Amino acid sequence: MAVETEKGDVVLEVKNLKTGFSIEGKMAWAVRGVSFKVYAGEILGIVGESGSGKSVTSLSLMRLIPDPPGKIAEGEVLFKGRDLLKLSFPEMRKIRGKDIAMIFQEPMTSLNPVFTIGMQVMESLKFHENLDDAHARERAVEMLTLVGIPDASKRLDAYPHQFSGGMRQRVMIAMALICRPAVLIADEPTTALDVTIQAQILELMKDLQRKRGDASILLITHDLAVVAETCHRVIVMYGGQIQETAEIKDLFDNPTHPYTKGLLGSIPRPEMKGKPLTAIPGNVPSIMNFPKGCRFSTRCVEVMPHCHDNEPALIEIRPGHEVRCHLFSGESE
Repeated sequence: MAVETEKGDVVLEVKNLKTGFSIEGKMAWAVRGVSFKVYAGEILGIVGESGSGKSVTSLSLMRLIPDPPGKIAEGEVLFKGRDLLKLSFPEMRKIRGKDIAMIFQEPMTSLNPVFTIGMQVMESLKFHENLDDAHARERAVEMLTLVGIPDASKRLDAYPHQFSGGMRQRVMIAMALICRPAVLIADEPTTALDVTIQAQILELMKDLQRKRGDASILLITHDLAVVAETCHRVIVMYGGQIQETAEIKDLFDNPTHPYTKGLLGSIPRPEMKGKPLTAIPGNVPSIMNFPKGCRFSTRCVEVMPHCHDNEPALIEIRPGHEVRCHLFSGESE
């Protein structure tokens, strides 16, 4: 399991983020009231089922929500004191790829099929660092070699379809890290990769982070096993809200929210040999049809009558451990 580290300075702070999409004339809020901090040198995990708001949160931080139909209605995204939501488009372009970079969820479709790998890897260097072709190519070869692509000089002239899925993912990582960003957002970086390649990709990200020292990673995944081996802190999301957040060891040793307990109960463990895995009942509600009160109330095995009408607040139950549940809000009647 990941080792806890002392917190550095706050690099990225999100306050009360609210993002929605217009669907048939109505606003559906995919992210509602999300707040968290990312510290220098840490790996922060965001976990939850599909539809919990993880990817929309990451795209909101990068100002990549398509408008319309999407809209960032409220909140602040403070990067070293600057609110990214108030920057102009040209100002935001200067930050994307240089100060904050992102590994997108699907490498098969994130690379442009009509441009060579070299053109796509070198683009950030030319824009952010004004390098000429020769120096940009030299840096690109160095980075592709670093992420484990053999014969990098020749592979720069190849096209995405000439790479395997794992190699494309390595290219995406190279593109994200080539300008040495302070914050790396990795959205499901190991999706659709076999377990051997998954382990290599995660170890590669951690190794490159260690070499910079103060770089931070925001790792978005549905895989709690990956989080346990990689992250220092973790945020559990459901229904577009943070349901629980804690240091990694505290969360795994003392899960508090019924949703977190359900997620952990679905992971195979050696001590569970011969016992069936537990499953969270039901399905994630439609974004247009979340419950009025607690968003997890329709699936919770510990639900109480007033959970259906009253939305719980996110409260701190012990230092560094917050939970959104009426079981801990003092309203358990």
